[in-house]
Amino acid sequence: MKDSRFVKGRMKSMVYAFNGAYKLVTTEHSVMVQFLIAVGVTIAGFFFDLTANEWMFQTLAIGLVLGIEGLNTAIEKICDFIHPDYHERIGFIKDIAAGAVFLAALSALAIGIIIYYPKFFC
Repeated sequence: MKDSRFVKGRMKSMVYAFNGAYKLVTTEHSVMVQFLIAVGVTIAGFFFDLTANEWMFQTLAIGLVLGIEGLNTAIEKICDFIHPDYHERIGFIKDIAAGAVFLAALSALAIGIIIYYPKFFC
């Protein structure tokens, strides 16, 4: 049953979103690894005293990778629900979703290199 009160409805949505993020981080191994990397680079950011712009880009990169990984996971779960056995078209869809995560991860890696290379080697 949908709650028509704005504030209460938004609060419920926030609870569902938090629960979804928690499930994602605690049940999906690839997200666990990416989350640990995010924690690591966040700690490194404090250690290396990142500028506001560096924090902004690092935070955006972390959010991009984790967000797209969440969408990839949702697509995979839907595909597995719809067609549990192997199917060429389902495999194609899942490959495209995984490719999106790969591209986001490459972008995050590039941002990480741009931010941290000078701190280690210059």
